[in-house]
Amino acid sequence: MRRPCKVAAALLCLAVLLLLYLLAGSAAPPPAPSAPARRPPRLGRSPPRRSPAGGGSASARKFGEQKHPKEPPSLQCMHLAVVACGDRLEETLIMLKSAVLFSSRRLCFHIFAEDSLKPEFETKLKEWPSSYTKKFESNIYPITFSVGNAQEWKKLFKPCAAQRLFLPVILKDVDSLLYVDTDVLFLRPIDDIWHLLREFNSTQLAAMAPEHEMPKIGWYSRFARHPYYGSTGLNSGVMLMNLTRIRSTHFKNSLIPGGLTWEEMLYPLYQKYKNYITWGDQDLLNIIFYFNPECLYVFPCQWNYRPDHCMYGSNCRGAEEEGVSILHGNRGVYHDDKQPTFKALYEVIRDFPFEDNLFQSLYYPLQSRFLDTVHTLCGRIPQVFLKQIEKTMKKVYENRVIVYLGANHKY
Repeated sequence: MRRPCKVAAALLCLAVLLLLYLLAGSAAPPPAPSAPARRPPRLGRSPPRRSPAGGGSASARKFGEQKHPKEPPSLQCMHLAVVACGDRLEETLIMLKSAVLFSSRRLCFHIFAEDSLKPEFETKLKEWPSSYTKKFESNIYPITFSVGNAQEWKKLFKPCAAQRLFLPVILKDVDSLLYVDTDVLFLRPIDDIWHLLREFNSTQLAAMAPEHEMPKIGWYSRFARHPYYGSTGLNSGVMLMNLTRIRSTHFKNSLIPGGLTWEEMLYPLYQKYKNYITWGDQDLLNIIFYFNPECLYVFPCQWNYRPDHCMYGSNCRGAEEEGVSILHGNRGVYHDDKQPTFKALYEVIRDFPFEDNLFQSLYYPLQSRFLDTVHTLCGRIPQVFLKQIEKTMKKVYENRVIVYLGANHKY
């Protein structure tokens, strides 16, 4: 009886030793391979990038790092340019405020201003809350004209308005740009008009809206004494530009048989037509694109909505269907009582506290103010002014909720 017990005990000890050996073998590190083994590529992951010298693969990317090469500085934000002289400080700041309120991507402001306005712009922009100042960077430039007589250019139409003609020459490091007049208000993100750059064909290098929708009551079709684009001319208060293409193009013209660059053409063109133009630089742009229609992309009237689109009855179908995207309060309508609907929009955006609730402190006051304008032709169609801004505010809140939930959700 003792002998079988001893045999069973020996077998049990042997089994325990064998189990310990197997466990120790599985925990030991594997021998180092003589050459690095290649992993099969994972689905959806690009192969390792080679170093510039053509040697081994690039070092491992850190968590959260961009997969694609960093964009050049000029492509990292949407570039917005404006020219401000005289008493246009407040208008310009309200325009910039409307841009920052609704846009998603980072903005680069290019502000061309008289020397006396520069410190005021710097001070006012610094007063904005950090939650908004982090969304943009600003550069302030003096008023300069690279060709011709500076005093002549300054007096063309309105003080300093001709400066916009020289943007391709001055902003040499900027690829694309949106120029707007000071009396413009954004009712939706700049991102949306910026996307129109992708719709340019191979010859188009600028985009503007028609001066009017109806030739019978358009200014150019009735009074112009110089060539102009299309049947109603162009309004240059909102102008999207591919500056790289403008700088590299030779433009057909009425001056010489061959083409001229943008800078070469400006002053001779002004000298030829200066006694025939009324609206200054806008007329010169109409002349340029009359001779070069293939260079222009025409965007619809809701991207440059002016009193003319409603004061004679509603005649902007795009705004009726989609709402006003960019409001252009020309003829000083923000500061008189001729178009109270335009004035209401300007004053509500001006008075909106940055950190307040958009619906409570902007949208509802707008609705209330519009009730006082129903006796006017523009005031009879409040939905045209409210449709896009309501859609934009909802999108802003949706983005904020997504960001908030993303920051607080733990995986």
